[in-house]
Amino acid sequence: MKALKHDEPDLFVCDVADAALKDLMPTMEHPFYSLSKKPVMTVREYRRGEHWLKIVPSHKGLATIYDKDILIYAVSQIMAAMKAGQEPQQRVRINCRDFLKFTQRGEGGKDYSAICDAIERLDGTRIRTNIKTGDEEQFDAFGLIEGGTVRRKEGLNGRLLWVEIKLSDFVFNAIKHKDVLTLHRDYFRLSKPMERRLYEIARKHCGQQASWQPYVTTLFEKSGSTGSLKLFRSRLKEICAVDNMPDYFLEFVEETDQVIIINRDTMPKDKPKPSHDAKLILLRLSPDIDEKARQIAQGWDLGHVKDCFAAWWFKIGKPDTLNPDAFFLKFCHTWQRENGRP
Repeated sequence: MKALKHDEPDLFVCDVADAALKDLMPTMEHPFYSLSKKPVMTVREYRRGEHWLKIVPSHKGLATIYDKDILIYAVSQIMAAMKAGQEPQQRVRINCRDFLKFTQRGEGGKDYSAICDAIERLDGTRIRTNIKTGDEEQFDAFGLIEGGTVRRKEGLNGRLLWVEIKLSDFVFNAIKHKDVLTLHRDYFRLSKPMERRLYEIARKHCGQQASWQPYVTTLFEKSGSTGSLKLFRSRLKEICAVDNMPDYFLEFVEETDQVIIINRDTMPKDKPKPSHDAKLILLRLSPDIDEKARQIAQGWDLGHVKDCFAAWWFKIGKPDTLNPDAFFLKFCHTWQRENGRP
């Protein structure tokens, strides 16, 4: 990757052609975006457990799941630069042609115009929430971006060349703390809003586990769908039948009104397994600790939680403890409080 050269040191210029797709975990977990292709002008409120979210539209309507492509592109580029040792910047310049190619869109006039509309909705949609990014939560009204600039080739009717956006503190905190997950390249090929949303939910909650089996009511609530549960269930069955989702296979279970989400084992591993030294703490756990841990970290794959515990223990300097079971269970309580039920 070439070094950034720009007169303004606080500007990040996107230029990584092969950046891996990255998305923010908080916006995969909770329904920040509208699933409608038509403008939604009503205020939306969402609550699940202790987490709440209030989203107020602009005169252009709520930001949509397609508008989110701009942030996926920006986050992907910044994460690639951070991996190469660069400092992340909150102001981001996007070459519009590169963005359209990256997100597998067309390059006609309407595609360039759609970028401007998306930036207006991202900037105008205001959010209040107690959902954290990193170790911070925001209660003030903020946008997913905090302003944008458009540069055209020849006046207002000329082709769009580039846009600049300023990421909100909410988004930037998530980037700095690496609260991101890798998406499959075919995510942009998913043409239906609900397909995209279901993939995000599966990627966040099933992750790299073998499977996850949520109830339809859970998926309905987490999706942010504003239609009826009956309509959601019908569309869900259609998506399961078509079976074109990357990384996961979906099977509808009529008897229990659940969906089995099965990992196709096609994604690269996001987190390495803990080293041998990190695993030493796991060897000290009692054989019967698993049942107690499952009662605390309900719904989570316990092997994944143990790996995270071991990696965390190693990271903080392998502190000695006379009661590793209690140490692990305390970690499980913190895990459940911060991540909720999958």
